[in-house]
Amino acid sequence: MHVAIAASGPSTDPFPGLLATEDDLPDLAVVLGGDGTVLGAARHLACHGVPLLSFNVGGHLGFLTHDPRLLRGEEEAEAGGASLWRRLVQDRFALERRMMLEARIDRGDGLDEHDLAHVALNDLYLRPCLEANATTCVLELEIDGEIVDQYRGDGLIFATPTGSTGYAMAAGGPILHPGIEAIVVTPICPMSLSSRAVVVPPRSRLSVWPLGPSGRRVRLWQDGAPATDLEPGDRCVVQRSADPALLVVLDQSPSYYRTLTHKLHWAGSITAAAPGEN
Repeated sequence: MHVAIAASGPSTDPFPGLLATEDDLPDLAVVLGGDGTVLGAARHLACHGVPLLSFNVGGHLGFLTHDPRLLRGEEEAEAGGASLWRRLVQDRFALERRMMLEARIDRGDGLDEHDLAHVALNDLYLRPCLEANATTCVLELEIDGEIVDQYRGDGLIFATPTGSTGYAMAAGGPILHPGIEAIVVTPICPMSLSSRAVVVPPRSRLSVWPLGPSGRRVRLWQDGAPATDLEPGDRCVVQRSADPALLVVLDQSPSYYRTLTHKLHWAGSITAAAPGEN
């Protein structure tokens, strides 16, 4: 077994270097960190079909990660079960496919399907580029060729079901079970009470134009990382990515609702040790 190791961080991206120096693609990527580290790994490895086994080391919520005690072998020892690596060798795990999004930019010369796509596992969103000079923006949204609305506010979020518990939820969007394939469109602090979050089918093609005078640029972000800037007249096309993220699941009886209850402190107060008797 050959193992390649590299550090990652806000200003460190190990994946291009690892993929370029190794002779073959890895059979498995073990990701140590929080959800942000997992999102970065998914953006680079999903297109290669590399599964991700993630452990929450230093993260906060950890929606996409396993308990680090599994990595240290503590939970297996308590339960009298097999070690983590033996479980992997014996195929005692499941692979969960998570929908991803991609964005391509049309700067007036049409879309080139061979150009680099900006991909995201959680969300893509547009916000004013220079917030000190332009705190709000106007974005026109078209879905499958039909103009839907012009959003005036702090921006617009396009989230996957995985990302529905992230920035989109903080902006007032709904939570979607990851088994549902759909795209959540959520305005950020809209200046109109009629601007609401909508959920559209996964095959939808969403086009966004920034409006306003020249120089009122907006920035496209992918999973919280800056991607590119758009000028009025440019178009951002968002749609489902052809490549899903592959997440290794070790839990023999996984429950998304149990994860929500634990991470979001449902069924009781933040300090409650257990839900009520009912």
